[in-house]
Amino acid sequence: MAFAVLKQFRLIYGSVKQHFREIEQSCGVSGSQLWLLHEIARTPGVGVSELAGRLSIHQSTCSQLVDKLETRGLVNKRRKPEDQRRVGLQLSDGARDVLQAAPGPAEGILPEALQGLSEEELLHLQAGLASVIGQLKTRDERSVDKPLADL
Repeated sequence: MAFAVLKQFRLIYGSVKQHFREIEQSCGVSGSQLWLLHEIARTPGVGVSELAGRLSIHQSTCSQLVDKLETRGLVNKRRKPEDQRRVGLQLSDGARDVLQAAPGPAEGILPEALQGLSEEELLHLQAGLASVIGQLKTRDERSVDKPLADL
């Protein structure tokens, strides 16, 4: 039975990696960068802190992703008129082209699949995964705040 479950993990991991490869090939950005662009498109002017919360990643990780997108000319930072200390994010015209070329879902296939589960199914899955994690002899706790595409 353990090998059957291992194969399920392999299927999930391989499917997620394949999806990220397709994203990169079709639109030239990573899966995590695509999700950021999608969220900025949904809420122009969003700040880095809120964006990090939406993606469930660490704020410094989000800042690094935003900086890469800004360097590529896909995102612009603008000071908010009501509070000059805060920066809001806007998409460039090039980012809109990237979003149109990208295969969906923007947040990735695993978050989409998890959102399709019932609360009861998620609770069972969470408990089962907590048991698996409890058996791990080595854990990378830092990875919990990184996007899957960047692991």
